[in-house]
Amino acid sequence: MIALGPSANLPPHIWLEPFVSRVSLTLAIVLLALAGCDRAAPDPAQGEGALGAEKASLAGEVDRSRAGELMPAETVRLPDGTQLNLGALQGQPVLLNLWATWCAPCKKEMPLLDELALERDGELRVLTVSQDLQGAEKVLPYFEQAGFQALEPWLDPHNGLGQHYDAGLPMTVLYDANGQEVWRIAGDYDWSSAEAAGLIDEGIGT
Repeated sequence: MIALGPSANLPPHIWLEPFVSRVSLTLAIVLLALAGCDRAAPDPAQGEGALGAEKASLAGEVDRSRAGELMPAETVRLPDGTQLNLGALQGQPVLLNLWATWCAPCKKEMPLLDELALERDGELRVLTVSQDLQGAEKVLPYFEQAGFQALEPWLDPHNGLGQHYDAGLPMTVLYDANGQEVWRIAGDYDWSSAEAAGLIDEGIGT
């Protein structure tokens, strides 16, 4: 083996090799980290505004692929302890909406759902069920500030509905009077539009 002399006597390409190798390794690590971020799931901590920016302009699309499926027999609650088993809701169409206070598009459509509940009173029940992990602590102040006239602050303490639908928020599902799904919409929707009225009529049978 031939011993190398001081770095000052080495050709430039020899003494640059360790530096180039370190730079290449650093770039590789950074690229792998960025790739991992793209695949990362949303932060389960549900921080204020989480997912809000990326979903703020999302327009939901109608999905009929699960039409006919029964409403899940999950129990939701009001802050005062009142319980409601969704599986027992039959005889009237139900529009079930999953939302959260940290979800910007959810809060954008909540006033529209309140107006829809008032307009369709007697022929459609609108249930908005919060997916906030903090429950009433977050939901009640929001309802008090919003001043809804028809919506009630239903809670999903065990996140049963969130797990059942396994989808992002907001999620809205229409069930007919027999408790069978008609369609679902992932993302916010203009519930004041003529298109929305036609979709609701499908579940009511008019």
